[in-house]
Amino acid sequence: MWCQRLVWLLRGQCGSTGCRWPQPPRDPRPVLAAPARCHSTAPASPCCAWQLHQDHLELRYGSTVMRLDFVWLRDHCRSASCYNTKTNQRSLDTASVDLGIRPQAVRVDETTLFLTWPDGHVTRYGLEWLAKNSYEGQKQQVMHPRILWNAEIYRQAQVPSIDCRSFLETDEGLKEFLQNFLLYGIAFVENVTPTKEDTKILAERVSIIETIYGRMWYFTSDFSRGDTAYTKLALDRHTDTTYFQEPCGIQVFHCLKHEGTGGRTLLVDGFHAAEQVLRQAPEHFQLLAKVPLKHEYVENVGGCHNHMIGVGPVLNVYPWNNELYLIRYNNYDRAVFNTVPHDVVRRWYHAHRALTTELRRPDNELWVKLKPGKALFVDNWRVLHGREAFTGYRQLCGCYLTRDDVLNTARLLGLQA
Repeated sequence: MWCQRLVWLLRGQCGSTGCRWPQPPRDPRPVLAAPARCHSTAPASPCCAWQLHQDHLELRYGSTVMRLDFVWLRDHCRSASCYNTKTNQRSLDTASVDLGIRPQAVRVDETTLFLTWPDGHVTRYGLEWLAKNSYEGQKQQVMHPRILWNAEIYRQAQVPSIDCRSFLETDEGLKEFLQNFLLYGIAFVENVTPTKEDTKILAERVSIIETIYGRMWYFTSDFSRGDTAYTKLALDRHTDTTYFQEPCGIQVFHCLKHEGTGGRTLLVDGFHAAEQVLRQAPEHFQLLAKVPLKHEYVENVGGCHNHMIGVGPVLNVYPWNNELYLIRYNNYDRAVFNTVPHDVVRRWYHAHRALTTELRRPDNELWVKLKPGKALFVDNWRVLHGREAFTGYRQLCGCYLTRDDVLNTARLLGLQA
């Protein structure tokens, strides 16, 4: 069994290779000549041990086994000469660190790792900090906690809308709104005055507004922009601005008026659909996460002239933990598929079909009738939207918000984002 706490010894006391892992009693390997000394601490204390290798320190703390490169350990030093705690910025010039650096001494107390470098500089790391910030620690964490949903899961959750006044005037209302948004990828604000100006005030509570579409836009079926959305036709599920190198993060919709029938808004959790693909056919998921696609927007209507091209895979994941953070899905704007050789093309179409099948499952479709006074915020990196065809005059206003600003607001209120 692992001892509950190992005394950290100077390298000179442990031999040239450093302290080695203590062996379990039933381990068939030979007993080490110089086992690390063990001191008992409180039962809840994490188990730890360490071993020096040629170019890295191997550290076990609790259930996490970390392999920490010596250059990394020197580069991330938080001493006053290496890191400015007032600005939270690195002061050390990384290019000045010897790539062959190796500590002269290593020791630890109950909470801290100490490294002495050849020039006498001492680096200190909290063991909890290392467990959280190492590669191995990050693999065990999610960047963005979420609740994946289909229509029934979302309805059963009974996620409340936030009153406009509470949203605008209190941190509690704003925090509740942002928590709903982060968990589900959609959030509603009620009792909004149905004007473009009041919707703009709402949006600016969490972000600045600016895109090629201006700040706020009116949306009717007058084909004033070169886009199918500016018609009365039904729109299949999609994410917006896939033709941006970085698609817009959040979209705001507010229906100001509708004198007619139809026009319900469709919402689909793209991450939930992708999760089903991952479970059923992981090879499809991996292909959709690796193959880059081009999306294109060409517009020459009235005074609007744009030609935009965005490149990226359908599924975008963090490479260290395979966590999905962005889905880029828009069959209307997908450009010529010419980014892979022919032997990959057919496999990609099979993968794309698998994802499309999940996205189009009726039980994944949440249909919402937008109405004056109820504003909808949509995570455009996660939730696909569409609409059914409609009749009569239908006017919406809305905007795109920068994702960084919204997540910044959430973090300042103490949320993980």
